[in-house]
Amino acid sequence: MSTALSLRRISHMSSNGWDRLFKSESMVRAGLQPFEIVHQSGIHSVRHYLPLTEESITVGDDTLPVSKKRNQIPLVLIAPLAVNMYVYDLLPERSFVRYLMAQGFDVYLIDWGKPTRKQAGLTLENYIKEFLPACLNAVREHSGSKKLNLQGWSMGGGMALAYTALFKDENINKVVTYGTPIDGHANGAIGQQYKRLANLLKSARINFRKVPAKLLYTPGWANVIGFKLLDPVGSLKGYWNLISQLHDREFVAQHANQAAFIDSLEAYPGGALRDWFASIWLENETAHGHFKVGKAVANFKDITCPVLGIAGKSDNLANVACCKPITKVVGSEKSEFFIGPGGHIGIMSGKESPNTIWAKTVSWLNS
Repeated sequence: MSTALSLRRISHMSSNGWDRLFKSESMVRAGLQPFEIVHQSGIHSVRHYLPLTEESITVGDDTLPVSKKRNQIPLVLIAPLAVNMYVYDLLPERSFVRYLMAQGFDVYLIDWGKPTRKQAGLTLENYIKEFLPACLNAVREHSGSKKLNLQGWSMGGGMALAYTALFKDENINKVVTYGTPIDGHANGAIGQQYKRLANLLKSARINFRKVPAKLLYTPGWANVIGFKLLDPVGSLKGYWNLISQLHDREFVAQHANQAAFIDSLEAYPGGALRDWFASIWLENETAHGHFKVGKAVANFKDITCPVLGIAGKSDNLANVACCKPITKVVGSEKSEFFIGPGGHIGIMSGKESPNTIWAKTVSWLNS
């Protein structure tokens, strides 16, 4: 490498490093797709993304024409708790919502907001029996369509399944889940640890569901640390890749956008966290086809609409074995399981997602 090129590379590294450390907000292009709020109640809301005006959009390195053929059934994205909405619109060229709209879908997104200690007592019963039905009714009123397609990522997929089973909603057309755990004890080493913990608590006659919700309230910063500790090698690798690619402005910008999502996780209401941890990871209810919603029980065999479960090949938060039983527990005559590239976040916003996971979702919903 010539001296001139070396000096230019050092200059780029210095400039990019400075901006990444001290001006990272100027590099963030997440969450730019325009939307309107069609429902607001407390801290949660429903977004309706405004139709694209372009004739084509950029997806990765490709150009995708905006379809003039519209799917008549709205698609509702159900976010999990504790995440911010950047992941759905991470970059203009890697935006899940833009991709879906370009493929002809009318897209709505349920944003659960920013819980504080005031919401520590909220349980999954509140979300599944109260908040989610109100949000879906708002979508129906706004769109004029009774029928809806649901897509849920992680806990959001669990909410979609539990709602559909509990209410036996015949107007749910199809359900798609991304990285949603079904058999928690099949989730590798961590799943086995949860199984041992469940047995220990049972032997000690300790009912985890009776732990006060306020004690389990988890602030956003703690969720950030916990998420990174679940994959410490991956976290360190991400920063090493940043250092090695510091000369590449586009790579640095992408890292800043991903960090804007990961480093800005929201709090977990203690009641909801308790319910999810108990049902999925300790009691492993969903592996047996049911899910407690307060005093009610959602039986997954009551889900008769088509269901597509998707898992990430390298997901260590909800691995393939953990997600795969979805086709066995639902009552759908038409259910399918698909394995795509990426980890828990990668299945939503990874570089390979558009041509694999997103494409599969669209073709399946249109089938």
